[in-house]
Amino acid sequence: MTQAPRGETPRADGLQYAYAVVRDTGAPAAALAGVRGVAGEPVRAVVHLGLAVVAGPVPAEQFGEGPLKERLERLEWLERIARAHARVVDAAGAGTGVVPVRLATVCRGEEGLRRMLETGRERFTEALDRLDGRVEWGVKVYAAPPPPAEPTTAPTAAGSGRDYLRRRRAERRASQERWGRSEDGARQVHDALCAHAEQARLHPPQDARLSGTADRNVLNAAYLVPRAESSAFAGRVEELDRRSAGVRLELTGPWVPYSFVAPSGDDTGRAETRRERSGG
Repeated sequence: MTQAPRGETPRADGLQYAYAVVRDTGAPAAALAGVRGVAGEPVRAVVHLGLAVVAGPVPAEQFGEGPLKERLERLEWLERIARAHARVVDAAGAGTGVVPVRLATVCRGEEGLRRMLETGRERFTEALDRLDGRVEWGVKVYAAPPPPAEPTTAPTAAGSGRDYLRRRRAERRASQERWGRSEDGARQVHDALCAHAEQARLHPPQDARLSGTADRNVLNAAYLVPRAESSAFAGRVEELDRRSAGVRLELTGPWVPYSFVAPSGDDTGRAETRRERSGG
């Protein structure tokens, strides 16, 4: 991995922000050359016990325990930090296995980083073995928008009032049936994609305020796929998008497999493996 750029000597005893863990394989320095972290700092690898943690020095006035807790409440600052964190993780994982470290993990000096590697050695090694050569693809399924509603006039007599109530009940039934078909379609999409992935995770549906679309999100899933099979997986998503009535699909990735760092038994999301589905 890379060393600190010339002319810049990071403090070994100050606060260190951890981004990712990789194997100590002596990867070329070009992997992290020019990459800057959450505080604009250069990043480098601290090696211990056959592993390397990618980290960078950060100022205590921003990343000390008190200031960090306060800043994490600011959505704009958090989004900026998350983007910078992901940028470093992506660079660290270019062409090699990588385990992302939880956002805003700060250690006291390089000794703190080494302790993190030592205490988490078994967990990091297991994750690197399991995720090596694999990427994460995200798939969201949205319910198709309902047809435009016809203008409804208020009732003017007893008979027309009954007709009005019948129309309203029919509209509600139609809406419920439409959502039901959308959810059935999402389950079918998920089952089809699980057959092309090693593992899957289901995340909570995304809020429309975050997705930027008014369509209802009925599936928000991540799939762990061998890198070599990525093209086939993306093609399967496109095929399902064309064939699935009443829903539309959105594919994102490939990403570093953030959703799969924890083993399947360590989270509450649904995880399926090929062996489990085949009964092996």
